[in-house]
Amino acid sequence: MITIDTHCTRQCDILFEALTIGRMALRNRLAVAPMTRVSATDDGWVTMHMARYYGAFAEGGFGLVITEGIYTDKAYSQGYLNQPGLSDDGQRDAWTKVVDGVQKGGACMVAQLMHAGALSQGNPYRSDSVGPSAVRPKGQQMAFYRGKGDYPIPRSMGHDEIAEAIRGFADAAVRAKHAGFDGVEIHAANGYLLDQFLTEGTNLRNDRYGGDVERRLRLTVEITQAVRMAVGPEFTVGLRISQGKVNDFTHKWRNAENEAALIFGTVAKLPINYVHTTEFEAWKSAFGNGASLAALARRHVGVPVIANGSLQAPTRAADLIGSGQADVVSLGRGALTHSDWPARVLRGAPIEEFDSEILSPIANLANDDRRRTERTRALL
Repeated sequence: MITIDTHCTRQCDILFEALTIGRMALRNRLAVAPMTRVSATDDGWVTMHMARYYGAFAEGGFGLVITEGIYTDKAYSQGYLNQPGLSDDGQRDAWTKVVDGVQKGGACMVAQLMHAGALSQGNPYRSDSVGPSAVRPKGQQMAFYRGKGDYPIPRSMGHDEIAEAIRGFADAAVRAKHAGFDGVEIHAANGYLLDQFLTEGTNLRNDRYGGDVERRLRLTVEITQAVRMAVGPEFTVGLRISQGKVNDFTHKWRNAENEAALIFGTVAKLPINYVHTTEFEAWKSAFGNGASLAALARRHVGVPVIANGSLQAPTRAADLIGSGQADVVSLGRGALTHSDWPARVLRGAPIEEFDSEILSPIANLANDDRRRTERTRALL
């Protein structure tokens, strides 16, 4: 068993300080990052298996649990087969038992709202995909999410379809509020639709949604404003943003810190309560030298920043917060390895390195359970 150094002593105390984000009173600075698990029913309903999965993070001591990306409409938003949705009232009602379990465990829960756009590789509602422009996405569809081969060339979205996508986010946010979630996170990162509009190589439009940075951010701005209008001023709204993408891992913003200042300067004007940045290694410079992406966000926006990216070592997570680069850290691989990661840090228990086999061949909960059972038997 390979373990991570858990010798943290007083340095890690900062991870367990309380924090308020919007109306969310968090018991600590530790969040579960969004992680696609393709384990919902065929019609997008969450299951009791998923309820136990999410509930375990709250019982394990996390202060905030952010869901995997949830599709928002029955048009073009769904990215993966067996992805959960918030596109109708039945899907909404199924989420209530999940949210209730997390909150009873002492954590807040946020629904991440996602439109896959051109990266859709499994949508039972449509046989084609859409994006800002008719540009084939880089890379290959992800096999562990049941994809195969090249991404298809998407159809460029018309203004009526853009309006439909905006309504989908707003309607899904209202359903999340009615399901009892503490907030929503708008997914504008990782190469999905909003990020496709932001990215020069995938957005070749010459209308009001294409051109300079401000115009390429217009869809993110309009969706955020529509969500805020729909849920009211008291409900927590966050925004996730990144440079890298699931299909273009090393992508960087072309004009480096100058472009970051423009992007985060626009984000700072939005009616949101937090920004969630994600990089492969969150503590490293965003552009080879200088500040990290989280630190750049914190420099330009006036709301708390959640940082994500290889922060499963407790000292590294504590240092990111202690150095003022972020207010909260979110864990993906660390949380998948140990749903009780916070409790383990508090008592100085071993933390294992992430085992990628729990996501292979399919990154669903059934495979996760199988792999863990095999490892347990191997240790006996």
